[in-house]
Amino acid sequence: MDWGSGEGLLGLDDPAEWDAAFERGEDHLGTAVIGLALNCPLEEASPRIVRAMKLPAQEQRGYACTAAGTAARLNGRLTPELFAALRAEGPGGPADDAIGDTLTFVPSRDLPPWFKRRWVYVTVRGKLEYWCVGAVEAGQRVLRGHRPR
Repeated sequence: MDWGSGEGLLGLDDPAEWDAAFERGEDHLGTAVIGLALNCPLEEASPRIVRAMKLPAQEQRGYACTAAGTAARLNGRLTPELFAALRAEGPGGPADDAIGDTLTFVPSRDLPPWFKRRWVYVTVRGKLEYWCVGAVEAGQRVLRGHRPR
């Protein structure tokens, strides 16, 4: 592991090593927390992902959000602390993809209320966009003289 360059940090599997690097103020903590999400149990990685989501460097916070999404994909669940951290970040920012991963890979019955409401919003919006695009395409075909299918 090279904390200076970030080389090999995706293979990090020792939470104590991440904690020590955090205390030293090392760079690439966001990258390293992705490694923890990939290689450690969720309960061990979760508090470190939450801490990394509060780092001052925007890029590293983005990587921490990626780690949260990775955790959702791999485990099909998140800890209450990770749900809270993602909700605090909110959609539209660095947590947008992680929120999407959570809505995709965590069963809706296991989502807290805010995420359930978000799931309904995303689902309804997706259906409306699909229907609107279909209606526009049908209208364009009619205007060009083709009959709708």
